[in-house]
Amino acid sequence: MQIDLTVNGKSASIEAEPRLLLVHALRENLALTGTHVGCDTSSCGACTVLLDGVSVKSCTIFAAQAAGHHVTTIEGIGTADSLHPMQEAFWNAHGLQCGYCTTGMIVSAVDVLQRNPDPTDDEIRLGLQGNLCRCTGYENIVKAVKAAGQAMRENTPRHSVIELMPMTPPIMEPPPTGEAIVPPSTLVGAQS
Repeated sequence: MQIDLTVNGKSASIEAEPRLLLVHALRENLALTGTHVGCDTSSCGACTVLLDGVSVKSCTIFAAQAAGHHVTTIEGIGTADSLHPMQEAFWNAHGLQCGYCTTGMIVSAVDVLQRNPDPTDDEIRLGLQGNLCRCTGYENIVKAVKAAGQAMRENTPRHSVIELMPMTPPIMEPPPTGEAIVPPSTLVGAQS
């Protein structure tokens, strides 16, 4: 069947079986691999996307159910040239470690701030309760969401990845002489 929907602000049309899950349509048909398949049981939240602006687990929705709707994936949240405040806050607050849950966590956190631009720590935790992270302990995730909320309320200018992590090589000192690197006793022909 043909499924027409809007993904990240662009019209998309895919040919798929009625049983195809939205997560697989995004990854396999549209090559939007930022939406992760984590648990296949709707427990982890790694597959979270926005459907008409509301966070949903894309492993629980058939692609056909998204027909005629607007889907926003992590790729539609921001770009390398203009990070969403949530992406920048996760970076700055170290709200990620292995990164597997990060895309779903960021998408869910964006939804939290759309509903409440200045949430308490408890409201953030409640809003993210459907997203699991095995690495961070959530403290820095909560800090990131609070920082993003403040940046969004203050209309802080967006930054690029390059601005956060310049790609210029570090200035290096000239290498030391070989004597300091290789102990003389390890040289071939060295006397003991």
